[in-house]
Amino acid sequence: MTEPNTQTVGADAIDVAIAQGIDFDGTPIPVAKLDLYTKVMALEAGRQRSGVSNTMRSRIVRIGAKHIPQAELDQMLLAADFAPLKDKEIAFYYGGK
Repeated sequence: MTEPNTQTVGADAIDVAIAQGIDFDGTPIPVAKLDLYTKVMALEAGRQRSGVSNTMRSRIVRIGAKHIPQAELDQMLLAADFAPLKDKEIAFYYGGK
């Protein structure tokens, strides 16, 4: 068995593990999963982008909602001159709370 990947933090940890085909616990990632991931990521790579600011906001909301309370994230978005959280984002990421 392969040594477990000790690099499990940071934005690139997942990408490194996928490229190696090895999960953090050292087990191989099944080929079917890697193939599907590669196919979907290739589709995403070919998608027309709407702009850097829109993408930044989307990433901030998607990732920030995991770590930051709703009201605080909303204020942070406004302070940075981004649009506030939308009702559908609140419902999706915060369960409509």
